[in-house]
Amino acid sequence: MAREVTQLIRDTESELLFSHSTRVYFWGALLGERKGLAFDPELLYVAAMFHDLGLTEIYHQSQLRFEVDSANAARDFLRGHHIAEADIEKVWNAVALHTTPGIPEHMHSEIALVQAGAGMDVAGRGFELFTDAQREAVIAAYPRDTDFAHQMIDAFYHGLQHRPHSTFGTFNDDFLACKDPGFQRVNLCSVILSSRWER
Repeated sequence: MAREVTQLIRDTESELLFSHSTRVYFWGALLGERKGLAFDPELLYVAAMFHDLGLTEIYHQSQLRFEVDSANAARDFLRGHHIAEADIEKVWNAVALHTTPGIPEHMHSEIALVQAGAGMDVAGRGFELFTDAQREAVIAAYPRDTDFAHQMIDAFYHGLQHRPHSTFGTFNDDFLACKDPGFQRVNLCSVILSSRWER
């Protein structure tokens, strides 16, 4: 199953997203081992590999949050391999919640570790929890370009620009605001004050 998901993601995602997703797995697995967490490495791998699939051209017309598109694709893949529904739910949540702060770390290990791995790779969260040797080994196997940050911002922007409403209430609107000076964030207070209850 791991070989199949590797090929599927390699064939679907850019080298940037493929390498990022692979590193997310390694950061998550290394952190899980360091903390002594019980986790299924194959489920963690599937979740890590699928977590950004919703940013690809396949979903260019979708109006769902990209995390939901990614999670749905992971669910379909796992159902095709007759994986138990409880395990599928772990992977779905790991993918769907990987950009949601403050919640995944209180859930199953696979869910917490995908978010932790993504946070490490994109923003360096938990950088000090890895040894120099670990960081060097992961980057040697799946290089992280010196321009990685700008490339990821571009990838998020291209994956989100056709569905700006799906970024409401998340930090994903930061990617749109960074690349598009005309982007207007929705203000929750304005939504509440203009609701039908207040008319």
